[in-house]
Amino acid sequence: MVFEPKYDGYRMLVFAHGGEVFLQSRNLRDLTRAFPEIAEAAAALGEDVVLDGEVVIHTGGSLDFSALQQRLNRHPSTAVRLAVEQPAHFIAFDMLEHAGTDMLSWPFAERRAALESFFQRHALHAPWQLTPATTDRDLAEQWLTEWGGLGVEGVVAKGAQQPYLAGQRRWFKIRARDTAEAIVGAVTGPITRPNTLLVGRYTRGGRLRLVARSTPLSLSLRDEIGRLTTPTGPEHPWWGMRLTVAWGSREPLSFTCVAPELVVEFLGDTAIDSGRWRHAVWVQRTRPDLAPGDIPTID
Repeated sequence: MVFEPKYDGYRMLVFAHGGEVFLQSRNLRDLTRAFPEIAEAAAALGEDVVLDGEVVIHTGGSLDFSALQQRLNRHPSTAVRLAVEQPAHFIAFDMLEHAGTDMLSWPFAERRAALESFFQRHALHAPWQLTPATTDRDLAEQWLTEWGGLGVEGVVAKGAQQPYLAGQRRWFKIRARDTAEAIVGAVTGPITRPNTLLVGRYTRGGRLRLVARSTPLSLSLRDEIGRLTTPTGPEHPWWGMRLTVAWGSREPLSFTCVAPELVVEFLGDTAIDSGRWRHAVWVQRTRPDLAPGDIPTID
């Protein structure tokens, strides 16, 4: 197995052919105008090549996912301005084609060697980055523990002899996770046996802000939390708040606001934007020993 860091960015394919460049997202979206600095650098390569990797933006020493989101659905002139103010970098981790040679069937180890040679031959620098890779499991575990606060979500493990399997999930993703606490502000499903939780933290100004949604609760937690929560009405700060069932969905989420009194401990990954967990968290247990005032505030 070969291990690589998993970055908090957008997956991107870079197609450069005959001076023409196309940047494509995982879901086949055209990102060429959103990242003009990457497109310009790809055109300057002067070779036909297809690279797979992650586009990221660095802010204050760590990766900034929200800055990436600001690039989407913007006028091209705005994207050009943002490229100057907060330039993006393309972290390459695979080479799929070079000089007309289709490399999809090559073992990953050979594609990686070709990618390293390509970077060395062109002496590539920003906005290009070559991702670190190792076969040392201990080093990969070190990345998990030491790089989480810098925008590295975890580690990806790939088979050294594996061909490139487009559209198939054959790589293993190991996410770095940490425990944290928050206040139960709402539940989905029956109030007596909730399915999932919406948890929050207070801002410095005293407003309860949603910071995470949970995965489905265990059966024992459903019973326990059902006994410990009390439904509330329009006085709740989240009353009338509109949420959708999933990212990109328009279907409204039905939930019941509860008195913000119960604290729970959860396990979440390192994808946190301005104090909010981007992915669902795993509730581990209730914390009756903690009061809402014991939970750290957010900006």
